[in-house]
Amino acid sequence: MSLRALLTPKPRLDHGDQIEIDGLPLRLRVHAGARRISLRLDSRERIVVATAPDRSRLPDAVAFARQRQAWIAAQLARLPEPVAFAPGRVIEVEGRPCRLERAAMRIRPTFKPATADEPARLLAYGDAEVFARGVIRGLKALATERLMVRTAAHAAALGQPLPEVSVTDAKARWGSCKQAHRGQPAQIRYSWRLILAPPAVLDYVAAHECAHLIEANHGPDFWAINARLHPALKTSRAWLKTHGQRLHAAGQG
Repeated sequence: MSLRALLTPKPRLDHGDQIEIDGLPLRLRVHAGARRISLRLDSRERIVVATAPDRSRLPDAVAFARQRQAWIAAQLARLPEPVAFAPGRVIEVEGRPCRLERAAMRIRPTFKPATADEPARLLAYGDAEVFARGVIRGLKALATERLMVRTAAHAAALGQPLPEVSVTDAKARWGSCKQAHRGQPAQIRYSWRLILAPPAVLDYVAAHECAHLIEANHGPDFWAINARLHPALKTSRAWLKTHGQRLHAAGQG
């Protein structure tokens, strides 16, 4: 190694930096609550995240990732290909085929249920990115409608007031629940991508989050409530674990 190389300071690594290890994308993350260095696949962003307890350990996180290159490559290779939302493409909505169609005029994105003669359709206006954004708006609206119904049913079954419901594009969670506190109503957030899954899977997540209205943790009492609300708990949970990455690939092309 040359003297210049020895004297040249190494670039300082920081939280949020994105680097490559032999062509493999890696994002660095600092999390004070982390007990050790770890690697996690972010299937939506199609990148592996290396987490360290503090910034001084980020070089160790990079070194650890270099040791696990084969694992990183295998995880990225298993990701489903991104699926762009484009006119003519057939995607799955509520677990069944749905054709994306360009509307002839500027309209609110509209979902048309399947008939005996053709699959469901989702109409949106515009080209390229404008069309794709319209499709997402339509899917979000449909997800909100379905999730409101299932949340209301599960909350009523538990004798709980209807929480505030919102639909987002969360990266790491299918849903989250904030319990009622000091006069403020409970809040439940869901990923709009649940509308791409079969209705039973969407219902499972709604039941899961409503169980949190009573039990904040994931202890035995929580799972007992969840199973009472959604008896097919194990089946629906397994489906989401198996196919969740495919849901995140939708609209990413």
